[in-house]
Amino acid sequence: MSNEIVPVDDPIEEPKPNKKPVVYDEDEGSKGVVNSLTYYGESSSSGSGGYVPEVFNSESLPSTLASEIQRFLRVANMLEWKAARVAYLCRFHAFEIAHNLDRNSTGRKVRQFKTMLLQRLERDEETSKTKRKEQSDSRELKRVYDENRRYISQHAEAFDLENSHGEKLLDACRIASVLYDVLKAVIAGPQALADRESIQARTELFAYNILPLDHGGIQQAIMKFPEIKVAIQVIRNVRGLPSTQNLPKRGTFIDCFEFLQYSFGFQKENVANQREHLVLLLANVLSQHSRKQALALKTIDASIDELMRKFFKNYTNWCKFLVRKSNIRLPCVKQDAQQYKILYIGLYLLIWGEAANLRFMPECLCYIFHHMAYELHGMLTGAVSMTTGDTVEPAYGGSHESFLSNVVTPIYEVIRKEAEKNKCGTADHTTWRNYDDLNEFFWSPDCFQIGWPMRLEHDFFCTSSPKKSKVKTSRSAREQRKEKEAEDEEQGLNDVTSEENREPKWLGKTNFVEIRSFWQVFRSFDRMWSFFILSLQAMIIMACHDVGSPLEVFDAVILEDVMSIFITSAILKLIQAILDITFTWKARNTMELSQKRIQLLRLAYAVIWTIVLPVVYAQSRRKYTCYSTQNESWIGEWCYSPFMVVVVVYLITNAVDLVLFFVPAVSKYIEISNWSICRTISRWTQPRLYVGRGMQETQISLFKYTFFWMLVLSTKLVFSYSFEIKPLIAPTREIMKIGVQTYDWHELFPKVRSNVGAIVAVWAPIIVVYFMDTQIWYSVYCTVCGGLYGILHHLGEIRTLGMLRSRFHSLPSAFNRLIPPPSKKRTKSLLQNIFCKVSKSEVLDQKFVLVWNQIISNFRSEDLISNREMDLMTIPTSGLFPEFIRWPIFLLANKFSTALSIARDFVGKDEKLFKRIRKDEYMYFSVKECYESVKYILEVLIVGDLEKRVVSNIVNEIERSIEESTFLQDFKMSALPALQNKFVELLELIVEGDKNQNGKVVQVLQDIFELVTNDMMANGHRVVDLIECSQEAVDDFTFFSRKREPQLFESAASKTSICFPLPDDGPLTEQIQRLHLLLTVKDKAMDMPANLEARRRISFFATSLFMDMPSAPEVCSMMSFSVMTPHYMEDVNFSMKELQSSKGQVSIIFYMQKIFPDEWKNFLERMGYQNFNELIDDEKEEEIRKWASFRGQTLSRTVRGIMYYRQALKLQALLEMPEYKDVVQDVNVFERNNPKSSAELDALVDMKFTYVVSCQMFGSHKSSGDPRAEDVKDLMIRYPALRVAYIEEKEEIIADKPQKVYSSILAKAVGTFDQVIYRIKLPGPPIIGEGKPENQNHAIIFTRGEALQTIDMNQDNYLEEALKVRNLLQEFHHNRGRRPPTILGLREHIFTGSVSSLAWFMSYQETSFVTIGQRLLANPLRVRFHYGHPDVFDRLFHMTRGGISKASKTINLSEDVFAGFNSTLRRGCITYHEYLQVGKGRDVGLNQISKFEAKVANGNSEQTLSRDIHRLGRRFDFFRMLSCYFTTIGFYFSSLISVLGIYVFLYGQLYLVLSGLEKALLIEARMKNIESLETALASQSFIQLGLLTGLPMVMEIGLEKGFLTALKDFVLMQLQLAAVFFTFSLGTKTHHFGRTIMYGGAKYIPTGRKVVVFHASFTENYRLYSRSHFVKGFELLLLLVVYDLFRRSYQSSMAYVLITYSVWFMTMTWLFAPFFFNPSGFDWDKIVDDWKGWNKWIKEKGGIGIQQNKSWQSWWNDEQAHLRRSGYGARLFEILLSIRFFLYQYGLVYHLDISQQSKNFLVYVLSWVVILAVFLTVKAVNIGRQLFSARYHLMFRFFKAFLFLSVFTIVITLSVICELSSKDLLVCCLAFLPTGWGLILVAQAVRPIIENTGLWQFTEVLAKAYDYGMGSILFSPIAILAWLPIISAFQTRFLFNQAFNRHLQIQPILEGKKKQK
Repeated sequence: MSNEIVPVDDPIEEPKPNKKPVVYDEDEGSKGVVNSLTYYGESSSSGSGGYVPEVFNSESLPSTLASEIQRFLRVANMLEWKAARVAYLCRFHAFEIAHNLDRNSTGRKVRQFKTMLLQRLERDEETSKTKRKEQSDSRELKRVYDENRRYISQHAEAFDLENSHGEKLLDACRIASVLYDVLKAVIAGPQALADRESIQARTELFAYNILPLDHGGIQQAIMKFPEIKVAIQVIRNVRGLPSTQNLPKRGTFIDCFEFLQYSFGFQKENVANQREHLVLLLANVLSQHSRKQALALKTIDASIDELMRKFFKNYTNWCKFLVRKSNIRLPCVKQDAQQYKILYIGLYLLIWGEAANLRFMPECLCYIFHHMAYELHGMLTGAVSMTTGDTVEPAYGGSHESFLSNVVTPIYEVIRKEAEKNKCGTADHTTWRNYDDLNEFFWSPDCFQIGWPMRLEHDFFCTSSPKKSKVKTSRSAREQRKEKEAEDEEQGLNDVTSEENREPKWLGKTNFVEIRSFWQVFRSFDRMWSFFILSLQAMIIMACHDVGSPLEVFDAVILEDVMSIFITSAILKLIQAILDITFTWKARNTMELSQKRIQLLRLAYAVIWTIVLPVVYAQSRRKYTCYSTQNESWIGEWCYSPFMVVVVVYLITNAVDLVLFFVPAVSKYIEISNWSICRTISRWTQPRLYVGRGMQETQISLFKYTFFWMLVLSTKLVFSYSFEIKPLIAPTREIMKIGVQTYDWHELFPKVRSNVGAIVAVWAPIIVVYFMDTQIWYSVYCTVCGGLYGILHHLGEIRTLGMLRSRFHSLPSAFNRLIPPPSKKRTKSLLQNIFCKVSKSEVLDQKFVLVWNQIISNFRSEDLISNREMDLMTIPTSGLFPEFIRWPIFLLANKFSTALSIARDFVGKDEKLFKRIRKDEYMYFSVKECYESVKYILEVLIVGDLEKRVVSNIVNEIERSIEESTFLQDFKMSALPALQNKFVELLELIVEGDKNQNGKVVQVLQDIFELVTNDMMANGHRVVDLIECSQEAVDDFTFFSRKREPQLFESAASKTSICFPLPDDGPLTEQIQRLHLLLTVKDKAMDMPANLEARRRISFFATSLFMDMPSAPEVCSMMSFSVMTPHYMEDVNFSMKELQSSKGQVSIIFYMQKIFPDEWKNFLERMGYQNFNELIDDEKEEEIRKWASFRGQTLSRTVRGIMYYRQALKLQALLEMPEYKDVVQDVNVFERNNPKSSAELDALVDMKFTYVVSCQMFGSHKSSGDPRAEDVKDLMIRYPALRVAYIEEKEEIIADKPQKVYSSILAKAVGTFDQVIYRIKLPGPPIIGEGKPENQNHAIIFTRGEALQTIDMNQDNYLEEALKVRNLLQEFHHNRGRRPPTILGLREHIFTGSVSSLAWFMSYQETSFVTIGQRLLANPLRVRFHYGHPDVFDRLFHMTRGGISKASKTINLSEDVFAGFNSTLRRGCITYHEYLQVGKGRDVGLNQISKFEAKVANGNSEQTLSRDIHRLGRRFDFFRMLSCYFTTIGFYFSSLISVLGIYVFLYGQLYLVLSGLEKALLIEARMKNIESLETALASQSFIQLGLLTGLPMVMEIGLEKGFLTALKDFVLMQLQLAAVFFTFSLGTKTHHFGRTIMYGGAKYIPTGRKVVVFHASFTENYRLYSRSHFVKGFELLLLLVVYDLFRRSYQSSMAYVLITYSVWFMTMTWLFAPFFFNPSGFDWDKIVDDWKGWNKWIKEKGGIGIQQNKSWQSWWNDEQAHLRRSGYGARLFEILLSIRFFLYQYGLVYHLDISQQSKNFLVYVLSWVVILAVFLTVKAVNIGRQLFSARYHLMFRFFKAFLFLSVFTIVITLSVICELSSKDLLVCCLAFLPTGWGLILVAQAVRPIIENTGLWQFTEVLAKAYDYGMGSILFSPIAILAWLPIISAFQTRFLFNQAFNRHLQIQPILEGKKKQK
């Protein structure tokens, strides 16, 4: 039967509307342009002119309409030129659909769109009719429809996108599908349905991701792989499945996924996505076996079992933990079991794929799967419910979107509502439940009380107070639930209790409460702090007993005193028990009763020991029972007291822990076992949680990190005892003996004896340093161990071009051992990698040659090298001279010329000359290749018989001489240089190939002949005689000829002597060019490549070939993997407008031309232009955009880099093909000539590699016409394998009201359009927590494979590194300790450190962390986590355990590291590998760097509060816990302690100086000649070992660049003020870390990542650093000045300098570093502008909508945000901290001359009277300004003059009467200024109380005055220095020294001059 539509003439009516739609009065449409399409409202020229076809914008559409009408508008644009009327009808149909969807135009931009489309329809209605070829619209539609349908029928079977018909077929399918819908609307009645289905099927042929699983895709290459066929066959096994009788499906099921879809109500798109997902997973697991094995039934079962184990490992552990029986039940029949397994895996994938934000809650998914698996098993087996008597059916049925609506949405709503309570990160963590709280509810058996169907009135769903959360459920739902509960109780699924009438309550936190307190540091790492505190106490006791040897500790008296530390231990345990109860109080509702009891028991246990130990110690002290040993030994007599016995009893529990520590296997078994005794033991030590159990490492790993920390701790303790504690014991005793009776102030505690204040002031800084310096010793040992590890693993083995040239001969063999798959006969070992001898026969294997040339070609395409450099570095591929090696010319540079010089000057025998040349392998091969090349070229060039004989004789003569060792006798070497020049001239003529130069060629050949025969050959006459003989023979025949006979090499009419120009032969041309280079290249070529980045990359690639890495499998057998990149609003490409705009500075394109001058030159050479203007004139803007974007931190750079994976895999797959030997010339040529093989390669790579970019805003960018959407689309078109996932926010009109619907969408490029592949509806907006992890989460369902690499959009990748990805993935198959790795860590190269000094410092700092730091973390410390985004995840492990990051707002600010925490807590293993690197960009300006440091510090402070850090700290063994602390939050906490140490030291000195204690003690010490006391008081308490933390950086530079270079760089960095930069960064870290822990407010800080470094205004610097650096700097400055002022009478200046030099350095750094590192910071013009901007900013009033960069008032209010959201405790803490500023006033007023040495407390009271008077004076001036300044200006001036004279009179009077001195005025300033600042801080803390009073207004005025004063003080020295021009030049030099070294033009950039090349 024909499927054609039969045209009917009469009944068909024209598709004219009965009435015209309403025309709305709107402005013109959107101005967004997409693919050169017109705007909505763009119109062609009207009037009498003809019809001008033009397209209508089909891309920027309203979100409510886009998915329904876009395809009609796109087809209309396609048909505009060939079928205008059909295009009109398509648009008309689109308008009708739009109008029906939203009749009232309530959706966003709908009214505007409909108006524009209607205008277009009105304009085209009549003009399009004239273009109609048929009589009616229906016939016209039918004609075009038939044309496309016939084309589809003819070409669909042979479909291939690479085919020339591919694009046409694609367009035909689109058109036919759309026209069917239009025809259906035009023609009444459903006709041609079968034809529609056929067209639709073919249209869907293109709407696939990787696998075209419909029947039309069977012809595609990927569907022909046997593994794919087997996988499809497995999932399509529907034998035995229940019938569709009770389901909405009609007919049989296609596969298992369709059965699950209709049974449980999953979305169709989700089913399609996960179907492809499972097919690819199963096929890839099968492919890891051999092809024969993969098709065997046993292998298929084993592969499915492997997937089952990976998918359900977490689920089975969860069931075991909750003591529940797993609902994965398999039948005994093997075939049925396989089907069941596929159904279970498919069910989990469908749950996971539709779970949205629930994917962050893995145990919640286990709960859902648990119940649905039970239902699935019941359906499969036909089980009957014992309660209802009916067969088991899904609780929620299989209706459309049932699973989303009934299961996902209720739980999602709980997550969303809890997240809203977070208030954008400002609410306290205790007030809302995050993802972890909600997920951990499912760690308790109580979760089964939720039931199935879920009881929505359960407490879990309550998100507010009981009154607001009462849930009403329908009667039918309640009855259904009761029946289900009864059934589930029989099966053990539910633990539901009858609580129908109970009002739900909020459950609160689960298991852990994130409370803001520094006590969290102690609580999480209590064992470490206890160890340090007890060690300190023990060392002080030992020092007091003058212990000099460890054996002396065993003396009974000393031992008893030392054992008193256990009293302290008991107290610390009591504190810990109290903290545990306090900090978990708000989680009591979800805490198990047994855990509550254990906490109380532990508290009671601690209280008992806290009482018993001190009492026994006090009563039994010095009461010993002694025993003498019979044999003489070192023990002698040993004594013990009752206290010692009690201590031994106290330590019994610790002894058990010690035993378990040394036997980790037993400890692991106890933790994971379900035996009641094991549970009891584990519960006593730690709460029994689902995670954090069984994390123990192997015995070897345990030994390694234990040994490391024993070294660190022993060094630290010995140093602390010898240099910190013991030297202070004697001075302390002396201080206690000296009695100070008089003080310089009013002593508040005069009865305190022994000078306790002085002792505290001396000891406090030492104790602070004691708790901090472990971090320094860790850095030292990290340097040593990391350096040794790097040396042993060949890091930096090839670090220079010289090393590369010397080792190049060994690269091919190293490459062949690692990169290509190993042969069956070949085995690999580490020793072979290091010491193998390279055989000459395999040195230049063709695989290596091809890969090397691809790398070099890629360098050229990236413009890293020039054309000449590419020629010099490429290895020839032609097979001209297979008998010897032809090295790349950059290795042979100048070798031939050197050999020529040696031969020319050589005197001796031939053997010595040959031996000397052969000694240098490269020289020998260059001479040999030149000789053979000359022979070959002359053989082709010379065609005359005589000439051939002549050349042959010369060659024979040369070879005979060489063979007989008479070469030096037969040939004169002095003419060799002249001969070389002649050959160069000849080659240049040949290369030029100009026919007119034939005579010159002949002449050069003749010159060469004469030179050889006359000047070189001793027997040259033989060759001349041959010519003469030939001439005489010719003369006999031409005796009577009058023509002149041609000379040698000349051509005549009858004969041709030379073939010139030479034939166009590729290998010949290549060899001629190569010979020319060999003869002409000089020493410069030895420095190839000249580009530093190219050198670094090629050196690292060469080095990595000698590292220990697994051998690579074949591409078809490798692990499959995906890469995912999250993208938000960052740059995709630079636009031309952005590149050329300057905004008062230089343009980006100008900047890049100066920063990358060599790459710009190479780019111009590649494009064939001379300068920028020529490119613009020739419309090459797109190429310019690409070039600039590839050098910024853009998405296009990242995508290009990641797509090198695909290029590398395709190249490697090609080399593994049997016919790869045909590819020796060019890969691209091979692909063009073999389209079938190329398609197979593409299919294989598609099967193994997927790249998804999660462009969160792509949908909104498209609808708004944002250019970034077009840039993303261009990326998809450029890289067809790229997939883009984005969030669609669509408005649906329901009851005339728009409602937002969210979907996760995956799109790809088809032709020039983006096509939606999958659209999976979401329960709501997916971004409800931290944006980045949730952006990743929505897209992760579209990734494929067994591994997943996460790459940020500021990263890059390289082709040569992508070649090693197969080796890397093999690491997942190698156990690292007890288990295979779950995260593979990779090293990063910071590519932004090439210009400014700051970028250089930052890149070195970052490089040392991502190399030597992580190297040590992974091995031996075993605590590496996830620190960013080059890491590769075990995808299946993490997708079943919560994903690749955490997303709770604020607490998971550093979302990446939590993936590592989660992986470790769930018994994962994280490794680190240095043989593969990726590029990474960092910020390059100080302000951007500081924002980044602040963001990281904020993240670490939130980590401090997190449950993950707490559990790691409590559940690791002691030494692994130390590793965890000092490599995570410990670094920041130690930095905070180090800064606090400075304050403690200075305030201690201030106390000693102002109280007079130091003066009295020093005078006493000098009188009694007690040097130790004077030394102790004058020593620098803050030990400056901070530079030691830079040792890892120096070591890493030394390893990779050489230790001489490292030393040079280190010195150079110090000269460029690196110490200033790192000290300033220390202030940034400590400020944000400390403030966030106390007050919160952590949030993501965007840094911009701009490529240009420009001047920052003074105002901007002040806003950024005022509170973090400037205020603290001024405080330190005041402390130093006061200390200096009052110590002069008894202390030398040298002592003062030695004590305080480091503090002065820090003070000046914190005050002035932002201006030192500010480009053009000392430029006078910019200084003037900054001053004007500063004054404007200070005076501008704030208010609503005024940004903080516009007004001081707005900024000041924002700076107090952390206090406004803080509780009373934090405010009280702020007030207590502010009290320190009043110490200045208290101490200084007693040193005023006016006080006349009075020590009465009244002096201090009077000082407050003075302060009050000053405040009243200021207030009077302010009131006077308000009353008189406007109208009575003269009166206001008189008023100010009166106040001034009054104050002046009072000062004069006091100076005369009360002896007020000028020094008193200075001291008053030093006393009262800190007091004023302290009052401001107190006022800010109590703002809610005084905000509505006049006090707050006065506080604001006072604060503005302080800020203005501080700013003016900072600005003054900068302005003075700006007068000196040398300062600006010096600053430019140290800021951009790296650029100067590279001869870059920095000054034009700084001056902002735009120069065009």
